[in-house]
Amino acid sequence: MGFAQRFDHVGITVADLDTVTAFFVSLGLEADQKMAIEGEFLDTVIGMTGAATEIVMLRLPGGGTTLELSSFTRPQHLPGSPSAPANELGLRNVAFQVENLQAAVDHAAAAGYGLVGGIGEYEGVWRMAYVRGPEGIIVSLAEHIQK
Repeated sequence: MGFAQRFDHVGITVADLDTVTAFFVSLGLEADQKMAIEGEFLDTVIGMTGAATEIVMLRLPGGGTTLELSSFTRPQHLPGSPSAPANELGLRNVAFQVENLQAAVDHAAAAGYGLVGGIGEYEGVWRMAYVRGPEGIIVSLAEHIQK
């Protein structure tokens, strides 16, 4: 018997909340209103005193697991590794299934976000590409190949 009941969200800390939110909205996610959070709850959960953050929750149309973007106003965020390769330890990518991989890749490229590598095909079933989005976030886009 396990403790987990359902997958709720993935959280990513970012410096520019508006830019990163706009990127994910352009991929088709829907954003809730920006919320400011501070006080005892936040301090207790993250183990810091006097912290403050703004968050935006994003989800695909129809619901499901959410993506939480958080930008700290106190204390200042620490630099990450925006050009980290795919084999660096830690959370490395957020993945979405798309209907048209090439169109999604072209859309990201038009906004200035290029491929990490190339578009690969797995056993005639999936086509996938990694796009390096804002602040170095790797977004995996995968298309199921219809037969």
